[in-house]
Amino acid sequence: MFETSLISAENTWALWAILIGIAALSIYLEQAYAWASKVTGAIIGLVIAMALSNIGIIPVSSPTYDNVWGYVVPLAIPLLMFETNLRKIWKESGRILAMFMLSSIGTILGVFVSFFALKNFIPDLHKMAAMMTGSYIGGGVNFAAMADSFGAGEAWISALTVADNLLMALYFFVLLAIPSIGWFLRKFKHPHIDEVELRSGDDTKTLAAQYWKRKEISLRDIAFAIATAFMIVWISTEIANFLAAVIPTGNFLFDLLNGLFGNKYLLITTLTMGLATFAPKYMSSINGAQEIGTFLIYIFLVVIGVPASIPIIITQAPLLLVFTFIIVAMNMIISVILGKMFKFNLEEILLASNANIGGPTTAAAMAIAKGWTKLIGPIILAGTWGYVIGNYLGIFMGNLLKGF
Repeated sequence: MFETSLISAENTWALWAILIGIAALSIYLEQAYAWASKVTGAIIGLVIAMALSNIGIIPVSSPTYDNVWGYVVPLAIPLLMFETNLRKIWKESGRILAMFMLSSIGTILGVFVSFFALKNFIPDLHKMAAMMTGSYIGGGVNFAAMADSFGAGEAWISALTVADNLLMALYFFVLLAIPSIGWFLRKFKHPHIDEVELRSGDDTKTLAAQYWKRKEISLRDIAFAIATAFMIVWISTEIANFLAAVIPTGNFLFDLLNGLFGNKYLLITTLTMGLATFAPKYMSSINGAQEIGTFLIYIFLVVIGVPASIPIIITQAPLLLVFTFIIVAMNMIISVILGKMFKFNLEEILLASNANIGGPTTAAAMAIAKGWTKLIGPIILAGTWGYVIGNYLGIFMGNLLKGF
């Protein structure tokens, strides 16, 4: 039974119109207004969806939302990974990629600490540990992938989504504020902040609008981008289903192998990365894949804001908020310590942590909002790498902690 709302859960066209309309509105606001560009369209869309579900305009659950998880998310992964040429990632983004990997250590440690601190209070916490490992190293697509892989209950997914969304929003505001805090400016080098201060402020466009400017794109680009994504998802799903059926289960090793090689999201990321690395001319010749993939992610961000109901926050989310808070806090602490130890710039540290916790989309949004234009490309590449290792590490952590 679905919750009572003005628009019923079965009204598919209305819900699709609202989801896509919110995503489009968020992108417009981000590009049209300076305040929205600083908040980022991702958070705006999430908040709007949360408000609509809480006041009863749209339902908290619906088959339409399931279709976003089942189809939109798998297609977004390869589209966002068309540029994940391993050689290119290391050549162009080696420095910030190294900081990203250091930051991911904080996520892993945070998951361990939070799991053992709360495992006696939250049932099946290993499933949520897998989801947050994937999400806080990769992004929202990894959250969806791990939720589907470990079969986490819908109620707990909703509660964890509430805690995750709330904490991410708060953390992004913290990250956006840090470059203005004197202590950090005194302790770390910040060449990109200094460069922004030297630029003239005559341009009336927001930095988001400047980055997502019009580019040459053809009907062929759209056709090949979407066709390639569908083929990758189809082939990966078939291989994953086959391997899941033939790899036995029953002990830790076999369960781990089955979970790894029988996971379609893992194969999607691996196949796409292989194509980008060994067929770079084909993949890089397709314009618009990043834009299409990013738009799909905006739709997904709207959907994950929908279940964030106030009653769930009150009844279930408090402990999960503590769970996610520990992970995020550990990520930030380790990022700052290791960043300082290895002499990384403040901007690199903040973007690496952002890319871990929110994914390349939100990290890029922060770089765009702050005007750190030279770091936009590298952080997208480094954060996209998080999509790859986020799935691997999420599945590994979930199966490892399951034994406890």
